[in-house]
Amino acid sequence: MFLDISWISFVIVGLGTLFLIGELLVNMRGFFAILGFGFITIYFLNYLEPSMFIIMLIIYLIGIFLIIVDGKVINDGTLATIGVLCMILSVGLSSPNWTAGVFAISGVLVGGISSLSFLKVFNKRKMWGKLALLDQLTEEQGYSTMNSSYKALIDKEGVTITAMRPVGTIRIDNEDYSAVSNGQWIEKGTPIVVKQVDGTKVLVDKLYKQG
Repeated sequence: MFLDISWISFVIVGLGTLFLIGELLVNMRGFFAILGFGFITIYFLNYLEPSMFIIMLIIYLIGIFLIIVDGKVINDGTLATIGVLCMILSVGLSSPNWTAGVFAISGVLVGGISSLSFLKVFNKRKMWGKLALLDQLTEEQGYSTMNSSYKALIDKEGVTITAMRPVGTIRIDNEDYSAVSNGQWIEKGTPIVVKQVDGTKVLVDKLYKQG
């Protein structure tokens, strides 16, 4: 069996992982998936009995599935990390000796990282573009919400809770904000009014009571 040469494990597992992860990243209409599945199947069949072949192949594919779920739903890297560990565990335990195991595990890592190069050549799948757009929209929405909340401070009255020289902290409606005075030094405990807001920059002035 040609896989008896330990370093061949690196090549077979590396190519399998390269094409399977590559299919997740770019739209190759299943061609990469077929290639990747073929290489991984050869690896497991070469070392395992049919019953263990099925178990280890399932563990490997569960790893791929977790990476997909992380990319499409959760998108925080947790499931993707668990997925990579499943892939490493399956190929490592399937090897006949520790040398072949190290080569196989290296193949998973190198193949996975190398698959990123496909993004420079082929069109990436829409789901990754949608995720990037969703992140961008979420950030913009968060910034817009924060900006609106600060805009609502205009003409509101409060009090300084630190001396402003000219930067300090004010309190309005039991909320604390960093603020700056218009070149004035304002002592702690002085009533103030918000004159202007630029983003999250709050400009205040002393409040002069009428009468």
